[in-house]
Amino acid sequence: MKFLRVSLAEARGHVLGHNVVFEGRRLLKKGRRLLDAELEVLARTGSDGVYVAMLDPGDVDEDSAALRIARALVHANPLQAKPAYGGRVSLIAPEHGVLSLRSELLLELNLLDGVTLATLPAHAAAAPGQLVGTLKVIPFALPQATVAAAEALAARGVISLRPIAPRRVSMLVSGAESRRERLFEAFRVPLVERVSRLGPHTVSAAYVTLEADPERELAGAIADELDAGVDLLILVSETATMDSHDLGPRAIRRAGGTVDAVGAPVFPGNLLLLGHRGRSAILGAPGCVRSRAENVVDRVLPRLLLGDRLGQRDIAELGHGGLLHDSRGDDEGGSNGDGGANGDG
Repeated sequence: MKFLRVSLAEARGHVLGHNVVFEGRRLLKKGRRLLDAELEVLARTGSDGVYVAMLDPGDVDEDSAALRIARALVHANPLQAKPAYGGRVSLIAPEHGVLSLRSELLLELNLLDGVTLATLPAHAAAAPGQLVGTLKVIPFALPQATVAAAEALAARGVISLRPIAPRRVSMLVSGAESRRERLFEAFRVPLVERVSRLGPHTVSAAYVTLEADPERELAGAIADELDAGVDLLILVSETATMDSHDLGPRAIRRAGGTVDAVGAPVFPGNLLLLGHRGRSAILGAPGCVRSRAENVVDRVLPRLLLGDRLGQRDIAELGHGGLLHDSRGDDEGGSNGDGGANGDG
């Protein structure tokens, strides 16, 4: 493709390279093919020349190139490609899901001259109709070889959507009987909202009163929920987990589960607990989940609902981008981790 200024007589059939404005009005938009009607408009402005893009025989115009690459991106996965316009194609999630990315392929694609793909972060949750990526061809046309290379990369699975199937989720809020009224709804309401945003899941919640033998009491409640076959069990308490031998981890082990991670490099939400028993995931949520502000639970919940078995490495990788808001001046939640909206919890 060549980009140059030519006379109006030479401009026929080529692509207009810039907007045409006359007396304060835009008469023609860049990217249009210059045919008789467009050339008449240009002549009326008194112009004797115009910048155009001259496509070579092997070039693919921007919309056709973008659409070809987008179709390769969404092939064999649920993402949808909108019609191309101005060299841009929007990639849309048709259902609840989690975005999967191969970052090395995304980098290769964006290193191709004239091709750009911007996406949501890997493992981001997507709702039906949500924009998850935008493909833009920068010039008015790309060489056929570039389009073919982009298609080949795209077909290797640069981006995909993993649909979230409906799950059975249970919540156990634990604490002293005197704290029931204060704790139960404060945790239940924002957690139900978080789960519901990710699909039509079945959600139940109960309060566990901790009295003389809190480890036994909590372990019994955990075992009952897991025996009932829940996919995800969420544990919250008036005090968050501070150590692998704290009450929550001890109760999980006593109920027959394993503890896979204690603590996360995410703020808010350092005091995360993660475990499993069989196919059921166990999430010990920190006190910051009482706030509707983004926190560590928003980073792990979509993948847990997918059925991913997250381990210590998965949690450690959350540190890149794990500072979710400016913590200056925030209360760190105290030694018991009972952080609220601004606490670390």
